[in-house]
Amino acid sequence: MVSRLFGSGDPFNLLQREVNRVFDEVFRGFPIGGFAPDLDVHETEQGLEVTAELPGMASPDIDLRVEGDLLTLSGEKKHQQQRDPAGRHMSERSYGRFQRSFRLPFTPDPAQVRARFDCGVLHITLARPAQPDVG
Repeated sequence: MVSRLFGSGDPFNLLQREVNRVFDEVFRGFPIGGFAPDLDVHETEQGLEVTAELPGMASPDIDLRVEGDLLTLSGEKKHQQQRDPAGRHMSERSYGRFQRSFRLPFTPDPAQVRARFDCGVLHITLARPAQPDVG
């Protein structure tokens, strides 16, 4: 009866593979630690514009990679702990390592990728590749 539900082979092995696949899909691109930047992606006629909120980070702590049609943003927001002489302490800031990856709807030319970091926001422009002349 169990083999009919899961097909041929060991049903527990198949179930384990399916659970692993679901976890891989769900958690792909989630933060490694406790921090994940908020992203906006807008498609334009020229390509894509991506913005990532990275408050409290410095540009040397950010790594941006474009490999084929995969954009990967990673880095580390460092924990800055301050001591209060009176012993009071509260911190709601998130910090830690993160990595976000997603597929682009086209393969951009890496030489045409532009990025600037301004006031805690990373702005990325990915130009759409030129269409070959048909003729």
